Amino acid sequence: MAIEHTSEIKLKVGLDENRVPEELTWSAQDGGIDNADAKAMMLSVWDSKNKESLKIDLWTKDMPVDEMKIFFHQTLVTMADTYMKATQDEKMTATMKDFCEYFAEKLDLRK
Repeated sequence: MAIEHTSEIKLKVGLDENRVPEELTWSAQDGGIDNADAKAMMLSVWDSKNKESLKIDLWTKDMPVDEMKIFFHQTLVTMADTYMKATQDEKMTATMKDFCEYFAEKLDLRK
């Protein structure tokens, strides 16, 4: 199958003198996003040759801890949804969602 279109997602990280992220921006032209600000990001890619996940986790030094907790919770929920779409494994998806509820409860995110 020939590739007919490519799409590019750009991440830009502004670092301080100690190479700690101060600013994160991202662009996705196909999605209408141009240099949008972000306070945190998690990127995972699958290396099929080595059968391992590679990741980049970044957050700015002014990312509030309470927002980081919400970010993690929402990311976990999204991962459960994506797992379901990818595998159709309803039982494990339900287990993951149960954990997400537990996570939110323990962090008092359901205010």
